[in-house]
Amino acid sequence: MKTATIPSLRVEPDLRKAAESVLGEGETLSNFMEEALRAGIMRRKAQQEFMSRGLASRDEARQTGEYYAAEVVHAELRSMLAHAEKSSR
Repeated sequence: MKTATIPSLRVEPDLRKAAESVLGEGETLSNFMEEALRAGIMRRKAQQEFMSRGLASRDEARQTGEYYAAEVVHAELRSMLAHAEKSSR
């Protein structure tokens, strides 16, 4: 049940037409906007978490003095990807 509203959004007529042109069957513009808002929130939270992990990793490396060469990290990531691809087959 919806208990709050989002402020109305004024857009150019072309943007509204573009949004309406991609609606799924039975989907309303309101449904589309709510889904877009949820996706935007999730993306921003993921970005914030990514930045937090990166800054924490930087701080830990500075504290411990333990750093890794990019080539070593890339090789490990390639190995992990190859293993994951092999396992998914």
